[in-house]
Amino acid sequence: MNRRTFLKAGVGTAAVLGIGGGVMHHLNMVDAKGRILIIGGGAAGCSFAARLMRRLSNPDITLIDPADRQYYQPGFTFIAAGIFKPDEVWKPMSKCIPSGVKWIKDSVIELDPVKQTARTAGGQMVEYDFLVLTPGLQINWDKVEGISRETLGQGNAHCIYDFMGAQRIWPAIQELVAKGGRGVFTDTYTKHKCGGAPKKICMLTEHLARKEGKRDGVQLDYFCSEKALYDVPLYTPRLLQIYEERNIGLEVRHRVKGIDTLAKKVYLEHYEKVKETQTDAQGNETEVEREIVTPRVEDYDLLSFVPPQSAPDFVRNAGLSWTEGKLAKDGWAMVDKKTLVHLAYPNIVCLGDVAGIPTSKTSSAIRIQLPIAVDNLLSIMQGKEPTKEYNGYACCPIVTDYGHVLLCEFDYDKNPDITFPFTLQDMSKEQASAWMLKKHFLKPMFFYGMLNGLM
Repeated sequence: MNRRTFLKAGVGTAAVLGIGGGVMHHLNMVDAKGRILIIGGGAAGCSFAARLMRRLSNPDITLIDPADRQYYQPGFTFIAAGIFKPDEVWKPMSKCIPSGVKWIKDSVIELDPVKQTARTAGGQMVEYDFLVLTPGLQINWDKVEGISRETLGQGNAHCIYDFMGAQRIWPAIQELVAKGGRGVFTDTYTKHKCGGAPKKICMLTEHLARKEGKRDGVQLDYFCSEKALYDVPLYTPRLLQIYEERNIGLEVRHRVKGIDTLAKKVYLEHYEKVKETQTDAQGNETEVEREIVTPRVEDYDLLSFVPPQSAPDFVRNAGLSWTEGKLAKDGWAMVDKKTLVHLAYPNIVCLGDVAGIPTSKTSSAIRIQLPIAVDNLLSIMQGKEPTKEYNGYACCPIVTDYGHVLLCEFDYDKNPDITFPFTLQDMSKEQASAWMLKKHFLKPMFFYGMLNGLM
């Protein structure tokens, strides 16, 4: 679907099928002034810039990002499954940054929220009055021993969170299906973008083996880092049922420690938490929780793994991260989960993957965060209190086979937040209509709607 087709038909369709919201309606221009710096030009940064350009009478916007390409990252799973071609999921960054926005093609290495400055790798110092923090997240390849981003594919160990990695795994999946063997699929123990992706590629591999009449020769096992495969009550039972029906082995509480690509072995740590009673010198008893870790080694013929992920280092170094709680360890930015305004610096709004909020890191979540964060920034620029609130909406389209998707829509409390017309179906089960949305509409919605500030 090209831009002309999308604008003629897609926007209208997206208003109906557009999960979690519709097309951006006309909004009044705002005459607020100030130097706005956007750090990060991914889905959140470029879309935010486009919306600001539509709202500000005299915009002064600078965007810093080093990338040459804008990727539709949800499409990586479809590349890995042979559904999309690699050239279908990216466009030149120069065509995605709105006209009128000053683009500094560089990386931020240092941020000072007190002095309100950012320093780039090239030595440029950029001052700002208001900051939009959207740098995405950092994939920490070095936290999986024995492999790196540069050596992906060696020993048939792959990662679909990388553009080249997604391309390399597709022929490997085809070979596994044709020759038989064991496929091992894992996720990771940190919060990570699109938590459904590792599950999707596992189920798509299984379905491909069935379609090719080769299922009996393929063993598939999924090692989950959490205590459960999924944690949204409406959708979890069906997902577990699918894994059982299709004879996909499931193990929980396992973290990947390292990979021996030569021997084709993955080193895991199985952990469990036990409660014990301790008695001090005075005889007082206290119940404490202790983690027991047991090493485990598994052989594989094909491995799909996910490295740990975190906020970019400069976010933590700038003192913008949570300092306590579950979101502190990996440096996620300390923002109000409703207004998306930083809790220590009220001239900073933060959204997207870097935001330390208890929701899934998906482009659908970003799309709903955008109008809220933009409105709140404009209020702050006018000296007003930010009043718009985000309810934590996220959507995770979990592809269960070549033709069906379990469309998981939920809020902060893991309650279903299903949007029309899917309210007319039983969305606790996979649907062909959700597959049509995922395969045909979400990518053009991203490139021609979301990035242009239209939805």
